[in-house]
Amino acid sequence: MKTPAGHGSRRLHLPSSVPPSKSEIRAKSARAVFLDRDGVINAYVYNPELGTVDSPAHPKDFVLLPEAARAIAELNHAGLPVIVISNQPGIAKQKFNLALLGAMTEKMHVETRKAGGRIDAVYYCLHHPQSLLPEYRTICNCRKPGPGLLLQAAEDWGLNLGRSYMVGDGVTDIQAGAAAGAKTILIGARKCYLCDELVRQNVRPTLIVDSLLDAVKDIGFLERNVQVPREHLVAIH
Repeated sequence: MKTPAGHGSRRLHLPSSVPPSKSEIRAKSARAVFLDRDGVINAYVYNPELGTVDSPAHPKDFVLLPEAARAIAELNHAGLPVIVISNQPGIAKQKFNLALLGAMTEKMHVETRKAGGRIDAVYYCLHHPQSLLPEYRTICNCRKPGPGLLLQAAEDWGLNLGRSYMVGDGVTDIQAGAAAGAKTILIGARKCYLCDELVRQNVRPTLIVDSLLDAVKDIGFLERNVQVPREHLVAIH
């Protein structure tokens, strides 16, 4: 679902570069790689007082995961557009504001560019059903597990979702990708508890890997119709 800017769903393109045109995307077989943000591109932030981890709420806490930018650069070199699809309810929960979200997004772009990579577009859902701010308090289709952001990106960029990939570290990422018809890759080989939840939600990722770089390598195999490593194949019962 497309919502007006500032009212829950936001599209943010690379600030200092021109993203590929729709015709350029179509010329590349109209496929793309969708990436969740937190836990895939950047690290979560640990709160020692509460003993919990959460998404970063300030640019100083926004740190790219090792080799994430390199992985994105490899996707660029393979001619695959990279589009971030992320739930960001921190504004709705009053943990940060739009300016801080914009600053974190800019830092993500800058740090990725330093490694020779490029993020072509960023789509955020800012909604939350229990939002402290009325304008963001809603049940929407753009908040994963809904596929709304992927569908909107596909419309904006002329993408074939059936030939595209959704990479994430959570069950809702896999649900959203599956609902959109994309191949799904879960970054969570060491997160055994996710397998039980995947079974409960009746959703099955195409592959399970350890890192974004592993996901990118497997996407390369799939693009060339080469067998992926056996240990990445999903065996959830």
